[in-house]
Amino acid sequence: MTTDPSVKLRAISGGICVNVIVSAGSSRSEMRGILGGALKVAVRSAPEKGKANAEVEALLAEFFGVGKRSAAVVAGQTSRNKQVQVMGVELSAASARIKTLSP
Repeated sequence: MTTDPSVKLRAISGGICVNVIVSAGSSRSEMRGILGGALKVAVRSAPEKGKANAEVEALLAEFFGVGKRSAAVVAGQTSRNKQVQVMGVELSAASARIKTLSP
């Protein structure tokens, strides 16, 4: 297992898995940075009927430059703390992209 020291990011077969902290019901959807070893994400959707999860998936897919169906919440569906699997992105590319969030 390979990890990024600032974000709990690990390589999986065909992609990466990343920890995410979600703020649902925000005024706008955006990547907010890094918090406690996870990506901090805000989404406009309310946390009901999977709407916020779908928006998190779309936001992360766009952030990492892959198709919308390439990102999936794999753990924490009803929690603020989630694990998201993003297929089609290499660990080194994901790590470099995450570093753009640092101040």
